[in-house]
Amino acid sequence: MIAEIQVAPTPAGTPEDPHAFVEAAVRVIQGSGLHAEVGALGTTLEGEADEVWATLRAAHEAMLAAGATSGISHVKVASVDRTMGSLTHKFR
Repeated sequence: MIAEIQVAPTPAGTPEDPHAFVEAAVRVIQGSGLHAEVGALGTTLEGEADEVWATLRAAHEAMLAAGATSGISHVKVASVDRTMGSLTHKFR
């Protein structure tokens, strides 16, 4: 499974760290052990479906646990028998 998540917390962070709540979600994804790539507008990850779904939820919850008063996570999911690399290699 391949998925992309963009977390949109309110507020985005703290005065000292304007992206703190987004970064909390990214840290969860990076610590998941799944293959992931952080992009300008979201983070793409791939792996077994149960692990991906759990990581998406954990990332959303991490944004809130870090201090966001509310937040929306925009998620795209592809149940495909391909990898991120196979879908993007000719463009890199």
